[in-house]
Amino acid sequence: MKKMLSLLLLFSLGVGITNATDIQKVKPVKNVILLIPDGTSLQTVSLARWCQWYRNPDKPHLNIDPYICGTVRSFCSNGPVGDSAPTTSCYMTGYPSIAGFVSTHPYSAGNDDIYPVDPDKAFQPLATVLEASRILKNKATGLVFVCEFPHATPADCASHSYQRGNYKNIAPQMVHNKVDVVLGGGTSYLNEEGENFLKNNGYGVFKDDLKGFRSYEGNKMWALFGKGEMEYDLDRNPEEQPSLAEMTAKAIEKLSKNENGFFLMVEGSLVDHAGHGNDPVGLFSDFLAFDKACGVALDFAKKNGETAIIIVPDHGTGGPSITGGSSYSKTRLFKTLSGFKRTAAGLAKIVNSRPAEELPEIFKEYGGIRLTDKEIDAFYNCKGYDKSPIPKDQRKDKKEDNVLYNNSLTGLISDIITARSTVRFTTSGHTAEELFLAAYHPKENLQLGMIDNIEVNHLLCNLLGVGGELDNLTASLFAKHYDVFKGMDYEIIPAEENGNPTLIVNGKKKIEIQPFTNIIKVDGKEEQLNSVIVYVDRTNTFYLPQNLTELTR
Repeated sequence: MKKMLSLLLLFSLGVGITNATDIQKVKPVKNVILLIPDGTSLQTVSLARWCQWYRNPDKPHLNIDPYICGTVRSFCSNGPVGDSAPTTSCYMTGYPSIAGFVSTHPYSAGNDDIYPVDPDKAFQPLATVLEASRILKNKATGLVFVCEFPHATPADCASHSYQRGNYKNIAPQMVHNKVDVVLGGGTSYLNEEGENFLKNNGYGVFKDDLKGFRSYEGNKMWALFGKGEMEYDLDRNPEEQPSLAEMTAKAIEKLSKNENGFFLMVEGSLVDHAGHGNDPVGLFSDFLAFDKACGVALDFAKKNGETAIIIVPDHGTGGPSITGGSSYSKTRLFKTLSGFKRTAAGLAKIVNSRPAEELPEIFKEYGGIRLTDKEIDAFYNCKGYDKSPIPKDQRKDKKEDNVLYNNSLTGLISDIITARSTVRFTTSGHTAEELFLAAYHPKENLQLGMIDNIEVNHLLCNLLGVGGELDNLTASLFAKHYDVFKGMDYEIIPAEENGNPTLIVNGKKKIEIQPFTNIIKVDGKEEQLNSVIVYVDRTNTFYLPQNLTELTR
């Protein structure tokens, strides 16, 4: 199947392309850092670059600019528009997947399949480059992000599910998958069992503890900030939450102590959220925060001499564009937008914390704009505005003149910001567009041209020295229970309420297996595996290591 995909890919790219780097011949390196700005279109990059230049005339370029070397065609297994789960999954596994699938083989969509899909492998967990780095190369591994940790992109690196929102099953996999450093959001998703497991296995665990995060001297750590996602960089209190750049530096500091090298994924998570919310301030400011993290990674790579950097979004979001025509000056285009001191989400929190009579003052202080009477009226009728003098049951469901109305407070503020800027959005959803690709290699000049998302996986695998090995690793780690224990006495005990089913194997030794961790019981005694066990209810199948039969002897 992989060979067929590769042949089809070569045909789609054009075999005769010259001057492009042959991905299969890229030299392996000791360390690989993959940086993903979630939901970032080329126009988002342009907007961020222009706003930075407007505010800082001595900074016309981004950190990523010298290393842009191509574009990526990103897609799901059955269509050109993908969410973060299947698109990052493809980077991690080498297989296109379908909406909502986290490092899991898609089901066939018939004629809509972009590349051939083996229906017999539907819902099969797929080994990731992070798992391959740790298991096959003994490298340290790390994840840095600003969303909650079970969110799609970090989840794609260290878990497997056909439902990206099933945090109940995803979170414990990430805890038990032996990732050395995990830094980001989501304190509420690390439960007591998970926290105890980490501490008992030598991890430093920090929840909303910036001082502890900064002072910890151990090499294995989890540090989470915020119950869910972290704050946008522009809204962030630097006394409470670290920046993405600081977390990236901390992860590199810890991971680089491994003599075998490391694999690190860094995600600029909230660029995507700003795109969904059509908030141009959140869009450009969080991309600039991501670019600072890229600068940290690139500086390390150039000094270290053994590190490759790959920077690529997973998909586009929002379809932003800078409008106005040639008659618009840079001041007209960027002054108002660049002057905002908070994102729409950040402004919403302030607006809901202060009396209604202070509304105009808030926008003058944090946005430098004067609200109109119609805009103030829209706030008073917004269902999400807690301080409105109008009772909720008396607020209008729509504006008669259809000028401005939004039940979401953040959405209303985004509308006001957008109306005062020259940025426009085509959608609040994802977009099918080519993505920028930037790369740094210590020993060769990577010129990659236009490649598919499958090729991004091939590039990562070859840089890590595991090219062509993911399929075998998948077969080794995620075999079907009825194949592993064929001819043996086993049964699946149905799940109790809110629990998981249990696989019982009766051989010379009794094995009890519950999914979504790396812990099993052998004759009642707990043992840890080197990988997580996954259960898929759609197929009533446990996916587990092939060598488990050895434990029954």
